[in-house]
Amino acid sequence: MTTARLPLFPLNAVLFPGLVLPLNVFEERYRAMMRELLEIDEDEPRRFVVVAIRDGRETAPTATGMPDTVSTAPPAERAPADGFGPDPIQTFHRVGCVADAAKIRERADGSYEVLATGTTRVRLLSVDASGPFLTAEVEELPEDPGTAEDEISPPDEAGALAEGVLRAFRSYQKRLAGASERSLTTSSDLPDDPSVVSYLVAAAAVLDVPSKQRLLQAPDTATRLREELALLRKETAVIRHLPSLPAIDLTRGPTHPN
Repeated sequence: MTTARLPLFPLNAVLFPGLVLPLNVFEERYRAMMRELLEIDEDEPRRFVVVAIRDGRETAPTATGMPDTVSTAPPAERAPADGFGPDPIQTFHRVGCVADAAKIRERADGSYEVLATGTTRVRLLSVDASGPFLTAEVEELPEDPGTAEDEISPPDEAGALAEGVLRAFRSYQKRLAGASERSLTTSSDLPDDPSVVSYLVAAAAVLDVPSKQRLLQAPDTATRLREELALLRKETAVIRHLPSLPAIDLTRGPTHPN
């Protein structure tokens, strides 16, 4: 199994392979990480690991998204493991995703705009807090499509499941957007590869962090798709009986895997 030591960026969110992650980086410990990544030749991948915090709460002001305004308050000075307990690895989910930073732009106040893309799932083996920011030893988790458990199952189980998930996702999206509105996702917007489908739907569905984390660490694509199918059917049934629909803004535009 391939292992590596990479910078570690904990968040109250789950990153999936193929999905884009925008970040605002204000804290010194993460600014130090970005400075080190900028020392890597731009032709080489500038990689770090995104891992979800177990309690679902980011203890630092760094957060996903790029707000229109930038805080003028001085960044807090924090030790690498501050807010993550005496043994940081216990605070994080053990499966995360490697992010490749295609864009790292320093602002005038020393903070950074970062645009990264998830690439590969990894398992945390250890966390080191001895440097200016957290690093982790990780091992790569290859994506297994999954195999049929018996001879009467379809030979391309993941492909068949992906078709079902896409149908369920369209129904779910229509329910979120409202019955009077057409679905904003068309067949041409969605991928054919089952693993890509599984990650895209996991990222696009309105689910809490523990649910998304379970999907990220599913042992294979077929298992992830089966879990998504059950979740989508359950969520669609719930939404059908709600008097008002939360988070409908998530369906106002197409979702892209990269």
